[in-house]
Amino acid sequence: MYKHILIPIDGTVLSDSAVDKGLAFAREIGARVTVLMTTEPAPIVMMAMVQLTEQQNRYHQHAVDQAARHLGETLAKAKAAGVPCETVQVDHDHPYQAIIETAASRGCDLIAMASHGRRGISALVLGSETTKVLTHSTTPVLVYR
Repeated sequence: MYKHILIPIDGTVLSDSAVDKGLAFAREIGARVTVLMTTEPAPIVMMAMVQLTEQQNRYHQHAVDQAARHLGETLAKAKAAGVPCETVQVDHDHPYQAIIETAASRGCDLIAMASHGRRGISALVLGSETTKVLTHSTTPVLVYR
């Protein structure tokens, strides 16, 4: 069965639920987990170069701080559940690619992630990292909703 599960998180309630389910599954099958949080670069807006650089730096530091907080909380959950766990924070323009690349580089044999279940026009406009992972990953994907 599966020995190493990648659980990508984004800090949402749905993501937290997927962590709980993914950790329970890992505990049941005796797998270890890697929890990944991806931070994206700040969106570029029109402003003076000094202001832009300052805003991007502030945004990036805030994103990294939030990732560290969410990963720390998840690590504590894994420890309480008795599941071996490591955490990874990656800066990447495309979270779905970071998920796929991390699964490959860490030797994960399953990706367990949440889906917001958007449909219709909101799915087209907002896109879905889960759908992109499902489409492009060669690693099996377990989706929690």
